[in-house]
Amino acid sequence: MNAFTPAARTARPRSARQVVALAAAAIATVGLSACAGGSPEPAASDTPAAVVTTAAPVGNSDAPTGLTGTRYYLGTTDQEAVIHAVRGDVDRVTARIPLGSGNCVRNTITISPYGERLAWVEGGAGQDAGTLVTSKVDGSGKRTVERKSPFRGTANCLGSNPLVWNTNDLLMVQQDRQSVLIDVADNKPADGDAGNETLKWWSADGRSWAAVSEGKPYATDGSRAHFYRYTPPKAEAAHWDGWRVRSVSMDGRYVAAGWIGTDPSRRDDSFAVVDTTTSTVVDLPGEGDIRSILFTADEKVLVRRASGISVLDKSFRPAGAVAESGAVRDLTLLAYAA
Repeated sequence: MNAFTPAARTARPRSARQVVALAAAAIATVGLSACAGGSPEPAASDTPAAVVTTAAPVGNSDAPTGLTGTRYYLGTTDQEAVIHAVRGDVDRVTARIPLGSGNCVRNTITISPYGERLAWVEGGAGQDAGTLVTSKVDGSGKRTVERKSPFRGTANCLGSNPLVWNTNDLLMVQQDRQSVLIDVADNKPADGDAGNETLKWWSADGRSWAAVSEGKPYATDGSRAHFYRYTPPKAEAAHWDGWRVRSVSMDGRYVAAGWIGTDPSRRDDSFAVVDTTTSTVVDLPGEGDIRSILFTADEKVLVRRASGISVLDKSFRPAGAVAESGAVRDLTLLAYAA
């Protein structure tokens, strides 16, 4: 197994060149490569997943909203994908992307963790792959990613989360059954090997990640891997094709899990937080079914329900709540930039 070491582009922590050195040194410690003849000592408990209470109940009506940054939402019409940027009570449409004749754009359009870039795949009716395109968050500066080995110029556009960000500058795409990392800033394939692990997802800064290695889920902060177990609710598990990680805490300890789904369309939801050091499910404060969970770069946890967003701190204590307007309530929450 070849675990991928993130490459980085700029001096900022969220997509920093120092991530390369950090992750390169760390990967030797994590040691997930079967080629090296070894694997990390499992750090997780063999105890089946159980629910544990780690957070105080909601009840502070004087709590601040806890969100001073921008939330980015995705909506679609019959003809276009619409990006909403919501800051406080102000909702601005920042980009409109034509959907074209197929489902590729609708299924792939995504925004980088810090709200700086858009990416999507353009393909015609009936196609399951197409041209990889990137732009600034407002839709300007549109570019087609350069065709250069190992990227053959087309990316898969169907399935659950075909595009996955690693910081603002790196984007993992799928071509056939192979993962390829794209350097969005340089508009070409990134240096390094994307690895052959599956269902990989990074924290916002790219320093921590989760993936599946030889059928076993694990998470790491770059220095130590925790293999863990998670069993979805039995009442619903039969209706889906398993689960995957859709958000990773900045320290790599916690992951948000969501259904993969039985159809080829996108899924952005998640419904549980798992502590990968203990294989236990975190009891999140609040009432109602959870629609999605997002770990943010400023170490907040956004738990989205029909009633709005519960803002938690990194210890899962309530830090506020955000009511969503009718214009975005049924849209997909793609990212939050502080």
